[in-house]
Amino acid sequence: MRTMRRGRVSIPAALCVAAAVAALLPAVSGRRSQDLHCGACRALVDELEWEIAQVDPRKTIQMGSFRINPDGSQSVVEVPYARSEAHLTELLERICEKMKEYGEKVDPSTHRKSYVRVISHDGTKMDLSGVKIDGDVASSLKFACESIAEEYEDELIEFLSHEADNVKDRLCSKRTDLCDHALHLPHDEL
Repeated sequence: MRTMRRGRVSIPAALCVAAAVAALLPAVSGRRSQDLHCGACRALVDELEWEIAQVDPRKTIQMGSFRINPDGSQSVVEVPYARSEAHLTELLERICEKMKEYGEKVDPSTHRKSYVRVISHDGTKMDLSGVKIDGDVASSLKFACESIAEEYEDELIEFLSHEADNVKDRLCSKRTDLCDHALHLPHDEL
């Protein structure tokens, strides 16, 4: 096989380098996508839990059938509104708008991306050193959030309808595998 030379690099060598770079792109892109979807899932759960906590615990909603039974009674039950399916469904329709209040932070040692609030819920000043805030980050995070909310709506309602511990870990890592890399991180970094 005859090799043409251009400068000091032969064409087959240049093709090998291009092939190697092309082979690495899916892995890098896949990790970015995994970081984005994991971050969106974790932010989604954080926002839902915060919204649930803002509802007056005494507020209830009637659930069940409004039909009259033969004995004259009704099968209606009052449940706490905050964790009711009606409230959770309403939250899921609008919660991803909150992703515009997040920025991207890159871990300097692992180069993994995480997503953090850049606007606090209570107005306290936040440390935003090393946080990238721009429209592309917010748009990508919002799109990922909407995809997760739609695809995992039943699971989100199932987990959040009851007060439970570690919803983020249980939903984002164990049930959906969106954060399967996070299972290997120390718990305080999750």
